[in-house]
Amino acid sequence: MATLDILHGLTQDDFNAETLGENKFANPLNLPDAYMMSIGKRVLFQNIIVDEKKIEGKELFSFERPGPFRKIFFDPTKINVGIVTCGGLCPGLNNVIRSITYDCLDGYKVKNVYGFKNGFEGLTSEYSQEALRLSADMVNSIHEQGGTILGTSRGAQTEVDMVDTLVKFNISILFVIGGDGTHHGSQKIAEEIKRRNLKISIIGIPKTIDNDILFIHKTFGFDTAVEEARKAISAAHVEAKGARNGIGLVKLMGRHSGFIALHATLASGSVNVCLIPEEEDFSLENLFERIEKRFTKSDHLVVVVAEGVGQDFLNKSIEKKYDASGNIVLQDIGIFLKKEISKHLESKKFPHTIKYIDPSYMIRSTSANAIDSSFCLRLGTYAVHAGMAGRTNVLIGYWNQHYCLVPIPLALRQRKQVNINGAEWRSVLEITVPKQK
Repeated sequence: MATLDILHGLTQDDFNAETLGENKFANPLNLPDAYMMSIGKRVLFQNIIVDEKKIEGKELFSFERPGPFRKIFFDPTKINVGIVTCGGLCPGLNNVIRSITYDCLDGYKVKNVYGFKNGFEGLTSEYSQEALRLSADMVNSIHEQGGTILGTSRGAQTEVDMVDTLVKFNISILFVIGGDGTHHGSQKIAEEIKRRNLKISIIGIPKTIDNDILFIHKTFGFDTAVEEARKAISAAHVEAKGARNGIGLVKLMGRHSGFIALHATLASGSVNVCLIPEEEDFSLENLFERIEKRFTKSDHLVVVVAEGVGQDFLNKSIEKKYDASGNIVLQDIGIFLKKEISKHLESKKFPHTIKYIDPSYMIRSTSANAIDSSFCLRLGTYAVHAGMAGRTNVLIGYWNQHYCLVPIPLALRQRKQVNINGAEWRSVLEITVPKQK
């Protein structure tokens, strides 16, 4: 999607973070004045002028920058905060939990940090409302582990019930770590809080390994996913080269957005065909043509496919099924392609071998790499600063090399996808077998 297209119908008000009220309490952080934020520091949304005539005279949109303010909304010594992790696993979940816990307890000296178990289920009366009282010792080494010590779940819960739980635990700030579906829930919780005129902040940390949240340049876990995906591609490449007419087929995560497949392809340099959901003209005939063209030049081939590719094609003859979050259960495009590619080449009496690799669960359950570990620590810290300053119904974003506050309603307007007319996808096409018209 083009940058100007996603701005259609928006005003600066859509980019402004909600606030609970006036900041009156002194910030307890022992930081030099130079590190304290002042109201008004903002991050420009657009730092490239596409067309001067379209920009001239128009408002330049911007996000608020988070940080430690001199005055904060909550008295930290009198509040409890909560943390919840939702959706699928992703590298870095424990890193964010650890960062939030440390900054709340050691930095702001809050009374209690509660970790609610198993996603939004832990905030409802239907399930156990036992919560972990987190301590610095408890989270000391969790960043070295994959997964989440709080557990996770999928599925919608009743916002009325969840707000009742927040009131029961006297929670002033709830940190919600999750993806697109999770933050639809976060927005409903924030709306219910507002309806009751409560002073509870909802701060979201965007977690989606697919990197598909709008107005967020990068989500945590994505760098680790690309790094691990490259290892799978390398293994497929070795397997393909190890046999005459060998084919390595790798399926990567990417339900609606092919960012992992795209970046892993660029990082590996060994991929000959990359298939992503954004390319709407997927067909077996086109794929077969690309494969045959490759084999006229080389004796091996590597294909990368995002999991969301070809689902309309695969679901034609079966009844669609949905998971607890309302997402369509995907058919395995990798197994399907392995079968169809083999069938096609056999019909051509073309000897070959094909190795299929699906590293998805290994990727999402691993611990965060160095880049993501650093990123998660800062996301957690900025989340705490934003919550203490009384901001609410926002995500901690990263845009134009700066951390920023992205209103949840703005981020949920539509899904972020690969721009197939953009520079990144053009780079993929330049290094892989071009389509035949």
